[in-house]
Amino acid sequence: MLSAVFNRFEKAVDRWMFRSRGVEPGEVFLSQRRVYIVPTRPGLMLGVTLAALFTGAINYNLNLGFALTFVLGACALVDMYLTFRNLAHLHLRAGRVQPVFAGQDANFELHLINRRKYDRYAIWLGAIGPHQTGIEQAADIGANDSGSVHITSKTAQRGWMTAPRIRLQTRFPLGLLRAWSYWQPDSKALVYPFPEAISTPLPMQGENQQERPGQAGHDDFAGIRGYQSGDALRHLAWRQIARLDLDMGGQLVTKHFEGGAGGEICLDYAELPGDMNVELKLSRMTRWVLDAEQMGLPYAFRLGATVFAPAVGPAQQLACLQALALFEGTQ
Repeated sequence: MLSAVFNRFEKAVDRWMFRSRGVEPGEVFLSQRRVYIVPTRPGLMLGVTLAALFTGAINYNLNLGFALTFVLGACALVDMYLTFRNLAHLHLRAGRVQPVFAGQDANFELHLINRRKYDRYAIWLGAIGPHQTGIEQAADIGANDSGSVHITSKTAQRGWMTAPRIRLQTRFPLGLLRAWSYWQPDSKALVYPFPEAISTPLPMQGENQQERPGQAGHDDFAGIRGYQSGDALRHLAWRQIARLDLDMGGQLVTKHFEGGAGGEICLDYAELPGDMNVELKLSRMTRWVLDAEQMGLPYAFRLGATVFAPAVGPAQQLACLQALALFEGTQ
């Protein structure tokens, strides 16, 4: 009972003293008032030892006992100053964050800038929060130098993901005390929808439904499209297939001739089955975008009011994935 009450009191004090400052844009300076320091377990044991030595020296009037007590106490005071100085007056800045797919780890780049004339060692940075791994990264920063670390955070859903709250701490040089501070970087990661695990054939627009998929014309070569059941083996586009890694989810492609059943690829959200929920639809369209890019096939894209003309390439893929990540429709 007393333990539970003490834990609640400790959490309340922590929320009051170390409450979040919110997102801090630009470069952040760790002033003296932002750095906290407390003894570690070895530091507490040293304090108890010093008290015992001092008591014994008084009782037995031992000059050497006084000397040893004061020397150890002076070392502890010097360690307190060095530990605090190792973290205070540090400059922090958020770096770039690459987009990821839902379920992957977002990688936040953080820059540490030391504008002082002394080196800093063993500064540990880690994300704190209910869904964080607790794994910390260490950094050493030279005098008038800078360094960077990468903090990973798990993603659960698409859209913008803000950077987690960061705790910086150090026990350098003797480990008798721990100095720490908090920082909320002004950084976001764009999370794309998770691609559908099973590839569905790319949708073709303008196909002649009276002809079977394998009965394309043979007049003029018009391009390539995704393989459909019934396509003749002699029409497979072997050059494009040779570039695909079938073990990684690559699809077969076949040649398309004018006058047959071929048409352009159109990824249209409105044409997906109505019994699929929004996230499943976005997941399927994400898979289609990746498959079309892997095959090098131009594709049109329609998602609500967002419409892109047929194209292929990094710019088209980036625009489509960003639209899918930020889609706000409910059906």
